[in-house]
Amino acid sequence: MKRILVVNVNWLGDVIFSSPVFKALKTAYPHATVVCLAVPRVKEILESIPEIDQIISYDEDGKHKGLIGKLKLINEIRSKQFDIAFLLHRSMTRAFLVFSAGIPLRVGYDAKNRGFLLTHKVEPLAGNVHRSDIYLQVIESFGIKIPDRICDLKVKPQELKDIDVFLKRKGISAQDFLVLVNPGGNWDLKRWSPESFGLLVRCLMKDCNIKVIISGSQKDVDLANTIALISQTDPIILAGETKIQRLLALMQRSHLVISADSGPLHLANSVATAVIGLFGPTRPEITGPRGKGEVRIIQKDVGCNRAPCYFLNCPRNICMESIKVEDVVMEVRKFQTNRSTIRSSV
Repeated sequence: MKRILVVNVNWLGDVIFSSPVFKALKTAYPHATVVCLAVPRVKEILESIPEIDQIISYDEDGKHKGLIGKLKLINEIRSKQFDIAFLLHRSMTRAFLVFSAGIPLRVGYDAKNRGFLLTHKVEPLAGNVHRSDIYLQVIESFGIKIPDRICDLKVKPQELKDIDVFLKRKGISAQDFLVLVNPGGNWDLKRWSPESFGLLVRCLMKDCNIKVIISGSQKDVDLANTIALISQTDPIILAGETKIQRLLALMQRSHLVISADSGPLHLANSVATAVIGLFGPTRPEITGPRGKGEVRIIQKDVGCNRAPCYFLNCPRNICMESIKVEDVVMEVRKFQTNRSTIRSSV
């Protein structure tokens, strides 16, 4: 194989879960050019996967939305003369794009009756399978060996230098225990309450002598400010102020990241940072962190016959409400103790 196209998925966490696919392809075909087709919003994540040689943006809601836009994209794909396309995304439209571009080998799941557009149909895995393994199955079905299943992103050295300068300006030294709190999430029922996060931040800063940063997207700015107000402390609020590359560097510089099941949880663990994952309606065995960092999952059995349910319209979010501030603080103290033990033994 000389030229390989990977048609990726759309969401931040899932793109992180796809990262072992590119490592496996480069291991199997070290001299091949590996190209990824994906939506623009995940481009910064893809740029942090070193095994990707080139990115083609599929702007499905913009310039590629109509027929003319798709024809332009098909011509762009055709001009690359790919030998094979691996479709991690199950979309009919994406299968049609690679078929129309004349790629001779097309490997993917036979979802949405698109099998006639594929040359190799992938058999789905049975049971509760991790999302990353679902993507890896696409290339495994073609006989490609998987060197490891670790989700691994690389941080740009300059970003790390810039973060060190930023933290020094904020009065945070290398000796301080730094915790990044991510209160957001892509759907509400996966979120811990602002009141719980506020009390947690207060405990961390007042009782544990920990420096706290609250991160988040632009839509989380009000949430971050509310949490800071509830905490009656002065955490550093960076919601809406950090792009992905800068956030990756900040997470690598942090000693611990606390988050519900969301993209930032997986970002942190993919740069080998320890994480505490707060899980309610989702299952760690399906969407839990797969990076090099240490992982602690807090999830309570609340006796709900739906849990973990991935249910979007739950009248009571008892699975997340059952996680108490003291549960999280106890795990944070364990990380603190371990760090102190390591430092004293050096």
